[in-house]
Order: sequence, then C-alpha cells, then structure tokens
Amino acid sequence: MVQVAPFGSWNSPISAERVLQGATRVEACRVSGAGVWWSEFRPQQDARSQILRRGRVGSAVEVLPAPFSAKTRIHEYGGGAWWCDGDTLYFSNSADQRLYRLDPDSSPVALTPPSRTPDGLRYGDGVVTPDHQWVIAVMEAHPGEQWCPPEASEPANLLVAIPSSGGDPVPIRNLADFVMAPRLNRDGELLAWIEWSHPSMSWDSSELWVARLDCSGEVPRLAGAHCIAGGPGESVLEPRWDPEDRLWFCSDRTDWWNLYYFELPGIPSGTPRAMSPAPHDVALPAWGLGGSRYGFLADNRVVFAYSSDGLDHLGMCDVTTGRVEHLPVPCTDISMVATSSASVVMIGASFRSEAAILAAAVGQRGLSGDLTAISGPGSPAASASASASAPAPAPASASEGLSSASISEGQPITFPVNGAIAHGLYYPPTNPEYRGPDGERPPLIVTIHGGPTGAATASLNLRTQFWTSRGFALVDVNYRGSTGFRRRHRDCLRGQWGISDVADCIAAAQFLADSGHADPKRLIIRGGSAGGFTALAALAFSDVFSAGASLYGVADLALLASDTHKFESRYLDGLVGPYPQEAQKYRDRSPLYHLEGFRSPVILFQGGVDRVVPPSQAEAMVAALREASVPVAYQYFPDEGHGFRSPATIMGCMEAELSFYSQVFGFPHPEGIPRVMVENLPG
Repeated sequence: MVQVAPFGSWNSPISAERVLQGATRVEACRVSGAGVWWSEFRPQQDARSQILRRGRVGSAVEVLPAPFSAKTRIHEYGGGAWWCDGDTLYFSNSADQRLYRLDPDSSPVALTPPSRTPDGLRYGDGVVTPDHQWVIAVMEAHPGEQWCPPEASEPANLLVAIPSSGGDPVPIRNLADFVMAPRLNRDGELLAWIEWSHPSMSWDSSELWVARLDCSGEVPRLAGAHCIAGGPGESVLEPRWDPEDRLWFCSDRTDWWNLYYFELPGIPSGTPRAMSPAPHDVALPAWGLGGSRYGFLADNRVVFAYSSDGLDHLGMCDVTTGRVEHLPVPCTDISMVATSSASVVMIGASFRSEAAILAAAVGQRGLSGDLTAISGPGSPAASASASASAPAPAPASASEGLSSASISEGQPITFPVNGAIAHGLYYPPTNPEYRGPDGERPPLIVTIHGGPTGAATASLNLRTQFWTSRGFALVDVNYRGSTGFRRRHRDCLRGQWGISDVADCIAAAQFLADSGHADPKRLIIRGGSAGGFTALAALAFSDVFSAGASLYGVADLALLASDTHKFESRYLDGLVGPYPQEAQKYRDRSPLYHLEGFRSPVILFQGGVDRVVPPSQAEAMVAALREASVPVAYQYFPDEGHGFRSPATIMGCMEAELSFYSQVFGFPHPEGIPRVMVENLPG
C-alpha cells in the first residue's frame, strides 16, 4: 500500500552506501590490436584506476598489477593517462606520475626519470610512432624540474619524445602555454596537435598545428610547423587522421562544434570542409586530455556523438556522399567513441542506466544489431571464461535490483530568464511506496554543475536518485555558459560569472515553483567547485533559497585568481575580467564580502589538499558566517583534494547533507544517519 508522508521524509532504498557501490565508473576506452581496453575508477580500492582488456573471445582481464593505477595529474584534471600500441600498454602511474610500459606477460617498467619534486613531472595524451621506437606525449614540468626554466612562476607544458625503451624526454615543442592531443598520421611522418596560451582556455581560442616529425637523427625533431586552423575567437579540438590520411578536427567557427576535414591526404592544404554542418556540438570542453567523440570505419564513414538540447546522440556520415544518418541507441550521454574497421565502442548511459562500455558492429545501413554492454554486471566482461587466466570481477552496480518505478527519469526543460532562455534537467520525486500529502508540493534542490564551462549529465546518477527517492524534486541547471548549446550560449557567461548563472538558477527554481512542481518556501541550491560559488552567490544576493550546500566552492574570487593552478590561472579573465585591474568587480561578486545577504542555513564541504580551490576559501567563509550568526555546518576532510575520492568521504558528505536538510526543514531525522552539527540554528 502506498504510504502518505511529507515530501523529503520518505524512506529510501538508496542509501549513501548503495550510491557508493556505483561509484566504480568507466573513465576511458580504446580499441587496439588486442581488442577493447578500458579504465575503471574504483574508490573502494584506494581510489585506483584499473585498466581492463577484452579480446575477441573470453572475458575481461585486469591489466595493471596492484598497486599500479593509471592516472595523470596534468592540468590537475588529468585525462589521457594511458594508450595502447598493439598489445603493449603505456600509462602514467598515479603514485609517482612516471610513464610506464607494460608488455604482455610482463611487469610494468618505468620509462621516464623520477621527478625532483613531488609530482613535478607528469605525462599524458600520448601516441607511439609506427616503428615503435618513440612515444610522443604531453609533459608538464613544474618549477624545480630540469625542463622548466629556473625563473618560471608556473609549470611548462610541452610536447616531448620519449624512447619506448626508456630514457629522458626530448622536448620537441615548447612555444605555447598549453599543448594537447598529439596525433600521428598513418606513416608517422606528420604530427598534428592543439595549443593555446593565456588568457584563453581551449574552448575560447585554440590552434591546430601540423609539422613533419623527423626521427632520422639521434633524437626526433619537428620541421615546418605551421598553424592550419583556429586562432582568436575559434576553438579547435580533437585532431585525428582517418584511414585515407586526411586530417580531421572539431571547430566552432560557425557557432557549433562541428566536424571538419582536409579533403586531400598528407600535408593539409586549402580550406577545410565541414562534414554535414548542423546545429549540434560534437566536441566537449577539454577539461581533461584524451577525449574522443568520433572515429572512423574502414569504408570512408565516420561515427560521431553529438549534443542537442542537453542530450547526446550518435550519428554516422558517409564522407563520399555526405549522407548522414542518426543511429538509434538507448543513450542520452555518450563519451569516448572508439572505432575499428566495422564496429564502434563507446561509453554510454541513459536516464535509466549507468555508464558502461557499449559495442556494436556497423553495417552498410547502420548498426548491425543492438549495442552490447561489455562492462558491468551481467555483461560478458563480467563472467569468467576458460580462455582468461585472470577474469576481472564484475564491478558493483548500485542500480542492480532497483525497480524502474523507483527511478526518477530526467526531463529536459527550457525556461525564460531576462529575455533569454536557459535549460535544465528536471527530476520529479519518485518512490513507488510513497506519495506526498494532498496539496503539498515537494522541496526542490537546484544543483549546479562544475566548470562553469560544463553541462549537466543526462544519465542515471544514483546521487540524484538518493534525493528524489526521499521526496525531493531536483533540477540540474544548464545555465547560460553551459556547453552543448552552441558557442553563443557558452559566451553568454563571458564577464558574467556570478550574475547570469545565478539568475538562471533563480529562474529555474521560480519556473518550477510557478508551475506547481516545487514548494516556493523550500528551495535549496547546491553545487561543487564552480557550482559551489554559484550556490553561495545565490544565497548572498537573493532571498529565493531557504538553504544551500557548497562543496569545495569559491567564496572569494580574488583569492581564486591569485591562488590556483596554471590551467585555470587566467580563466577568470574571461569569466569576470582581468585581475587586479577589475579588483572591485571581483569583490562585488564574492559571497565572502556580502554576508549581510546570507539569511538561509548553509553547509560547506572542503578538502585539505585542494589545489584548485584552496581550503582558505571555505575557512574564511565559515568563520564569517559564524560571526554573523548565520546557521552553518562545516565538514572538513584533511586528506581530500578537489573532488572527493575516498569512499568514507563520499558517504559522509551525502549523509551530512541529508541530516542538514532534515534539521533545517524539520523532517524526522533519518535513522542510522549521524546528526551533523548545525551552528546558530534556532531551536
């Protein structure tokens, strides 16, 4: 029998521990001579990233022996930590950040020298020359290291050649502030890559370069380097050579990140041709290295993922005829597209299924059959096989056994704001065992994605279901500045961070309250990192929200501008304005200096070794709120960085936030959940 209980107080089958079971996630995938490879982040194994391989027959096997973990800290956000050369694996090891080589039936061998300073040398996003003698990769060298000038105030990011048998890196390109995506053509004679410099981010202005790679001497060198695409006001990403030796890339030169290619093989020349230009984004913002949203088949066709209206889709284009067809797949979130001659592999998810490695054969008329999951419970990858000496264990799935009636499915919404529009994904409260009292509307959690150049993910997220199954409604806001809605929408946040994003979150809450989907007196705003700043700013500069939560969020923009890592050190130039020239604007938008606007309770979470948003931000905010007698709770984790990784931390944060809302709104305190201390809370 369905019980009637106040929204927000429902008993849920989705505990924080169950959410953590699903914290194992696939990170990247590749197709190589040995089959399909992918990496999984496993918080239960000391936040390790394991690599798995599945051949044409048999089950998946784990590749990395303990305690190795494939993770790079380039740009602090990493990505591109491993790549394959046939059966040989190259990877950056998390513990020492050195590059390793792993041959079949062997142990990992370090190729690069140890760094002089902790994590001082970092490697990623590599490719191996066709003769297997050299690895071309991105290296980040921090001050104090051999390849960073002694007078440097920030790390050097450069392209290097590393002997595949081991040895010192050889710099081959070091002219821009940032570099990524080195990609070799079929015979290894041409190298393409992306570079950009301060104050731009790669999604603002970046350049595509090509040069000849000469490996005939003692060490490789580049010759005839020239820029062939991109520049001020244009973002170019994801260069790749097709089987015909033509160079492809993504560009937003016509407002959308579409695919382009040079029609002749070899050295690119002339004007690149757009592959079926359309109002959708193929590329994603390059927060991490090694992204892939398209790949080539053997018969002059390209398979690609694209974003439209906040959802991902899969398409295929015949380059000869220009004919494009939509490939119907049950996915609303797609990343890491990889291809072989006649198949596609990708990471795919939907509002009802968690991310998994999916594969399908591709015929002349599209997919030859349904997508098959090769990772995850119940998949062939998770079952033992006589041909596999060490089959990989099945990753735990938090959604396994959860009825479809218990899942709140995301609903794309568009709403007006100040003469413009913004977007979001709305999740209604859903629990088959409960309904709210007649006439009562649910509390609404407005959540903000990180970035701020990012987007809400259109996939099953047990952290979202943790709230909706308890009777909360939730909206994940794609405010102006979010990706997947064209460059013009992205650029709406230029100079407006702390204004447009805040206005859009307020508009989303009011839109849902006005339409009867939320209680206007119980509106909550929460976010992490950049989203934490938006949450704090919304609480400081409006009285719309009754409570808020900030996870490793920014409280003082000036502190962020003066104390953060290289990758984002000039990010705020575009989002706010140059610092210190615009110091007053930074102060005007910083929640820390507008405590008089805080009236609603707020909970803050912070890691002690966060190099992106230093702990001083949260500590100053908490001290000021205490002094102003604003209800506040503070959860500090001394060993956590930016984005929490420890299972105990992840569980603790969810339970503390639930306890916080229960106390603020007067719900019965959930059984078995530790009561978080809320200072200055009346009563």
